[in-house]
Amino acid sequence: MYLENAISPKNKFWKYIVGSIIIIFASFIGQIPLGIALIFKSFNSKKGFPTDEAQLMKMLNGNLTLFLMLFSFAVALLAIYLVVKHLHNQHFLTLTTSRNSVDWKRIFFSFGVWAVFTIISVAIGYFSEPENFVINFKPVPFLILLVISLIMIPIQTSTEEYVFRGYLMQGFANLSMNKWFPLLMTSLIFGLLHIANPEVQKMGAITMVYYIGTGLLLGIMTLMDDGMELALGFHAANNLISALLITSDWTAFQTDSILKDKSTPSAGFEIILPVFIVFPLILFIFSKKYNWSNWKEKLFGKIEIENPNLKIESHEYTEL
Repeated sequence: MYLENAISPKNKFWKYIVGSIIIIFASFIGQIPLGIALIFKSFNSKKGFPTDEAQLMKMLNGNLTLFLMLFSFAVALLAIYLVVKHLHNQHFLTLTTSRNSVDWKRIFFSFGVWAVFTIISVAIGYFSEPENFVINFKPVPFLILLVISLIMIPIQTSTEEYVFRGYLMQGFANLSMNKWFPLLMTSLIFGLLHIANPEVQKMGAITMVYYIGTGLLLGIMTLMDDGMELALGFHAANNLISALLITSDWTAFQTDSILKDKSTPSAGFEIILPVFIVFPLILFIFSKKYNWSNWKEKLFGKIEIENPNLKIESHEYTEL
């Protein structure tokens, strides 16, 4: 079982607090190249240092900004690996799945399902209200964007999943010894950390329903499937396809994508449809595909380890 992978008398909750601080510090270190680039640009152009995200996105070349913004996630992902291995004495595989190896078919299936839905949604929006879109496609910048996105966005989304559906979810399981508390806490933290996104500033606090709802969706996937593979694929598809397909002046990712949305955003149907209709449909598809059962126990049950000593030994692996 996935949460049980990290349960042992040696794996105290204070280690997760220390580990989280190390991961956050690593993320800050990963932001240094972006800061240096902004300082040089500000000095050379005689412009002031950007004070908000909108100014930051316009300060440098869009593709360069995207790469430097995502670089911090690569540093944080390395920190997660080192923290899990050396602080928790835990095999990195046990942070990913309860299976004997990572199920790449699950990752690609989840990626494909959400990628198809995203593409269809954008296509419907474009053909139903073409006046809200402009063609933003420029071959060379788009090819550069494609290369950066294929490499860096999966790193970014995987880092977020390893933090929330992996490290913190297992950490809260060690604290609470149940399953609903890790699911609830990681979903709330995941949502609240998006509160500074431009979408929230533009559309209001109701947008948090979407982010917290997404956290719940990814958490439910992880608990029901006993691993993070479906969440990894879903999150990668969401960010990658969006970055390549459509951008706007009020989203967190502003890229040289194919389309640019120039409509005025509004919170309402765009929030209700995914969270209350599409997300349950996605869970239904996965539940049929992977024969999920015993929902109550997997989402709300207690964590019981019959022999803690066996669980301790299972974490004492050699190098991957």
